[in-house]
Amino acid sequence: MNAAPATLDRIRRHLVGLRMPRSIEVLDHLLRQLERGEISPLEAIDQLLDEELSLREGRRVKAALKMGRLLNIKTLAGFDFSFQPSLDRNRILTLAGLDFIDRHEVLHFLGQPGCGKTHLAIALAVEAVKAGRSVYFTTLAELIASLAKAEREGTLRERIRFLCRPQLLVVDEIGYLPVVPGGGNLFFQLVNARYERGAMILTSNRGFAEWGEVFGDTVVATALLDRLLHHAIVVRIEGASYRLRRHADLLPDSAGTRNIQQSHPRPRRRGRPPKARLPELTAAT
Repeated sequence: MNAAPATLDRIRRHLVGLRMPRSIEVLDHLLRQLERGEISPLEAIDQLLDEELSLREGRRVKAALKMGRLLNIKTLAGFDFSFQPSLDRNRILTLAGLDFIDRHEVLHFLGQPGCGKTHLAIALAVEAVKAGRSVYFTTLAELIASLAKAEREGTLRERIRFLCRPQLLVVDEIGYLPVVPGGGNLFFQLVNARYERGAMILTSNRGFAEWGEVFGDTVVATALLDRLLHHAIVVRIEGASYRLRRHADLLPDSAGTRNIQQSHPRPRRRGRPPKARLPELTAAT
């Protein structure tokens, strides 16, 4: 099959005008396949369009990942499930179906540092981006800092509205750094605005009973958990740190193995008994 040079030039100009660079690149190869009878005209058109769509989809995903602040890409294929036997692989793969986003649920990953919480959170966020969902990733410290800055500048309502737009909001590292005074209240305002309107993924190295300590306010912590556990999926990872697996002999005996539900023992004291800690709540799954 020989195409006239004038016709080929016109096709190339059309492809340029339609901004189809990948199609221009593969055009000559497809024509050679046609001439050798390796593919039919319909198959050539199909491959031409498929190449162009693949390029555009790759660009869309790349732009969405950047906009969602997902710069350190992790995937489910890259997660070592054999190192964390407490995890149900099938359950995680079911979550990758993203139904929890449609149901506006909150997914909690709880476990010690290095056990894979952030990896799984990012991997599910990447799956959401590929599926065309809007995503935004942040740490709790960064989130509260941005909300505090907006409050000082009188733009808190606009900032909360911005953070309510993504279909999935990922908040990493709850409990790693102390929350500044008033930060818990700011986080509550955002959680309340997204409640039953948008899905979230939260990662934390602290049990829910410790959130009063994390946020420095038991009342705020209780109000947060009231909303964050109403429509929730809780995944507890019992294993040790993946990053420190080669240096386990250098760690204290309890490092990486303490269950997050356990609390540090407190010395007895005289006088009135200490105030009750925030009770562990049971999440709906």
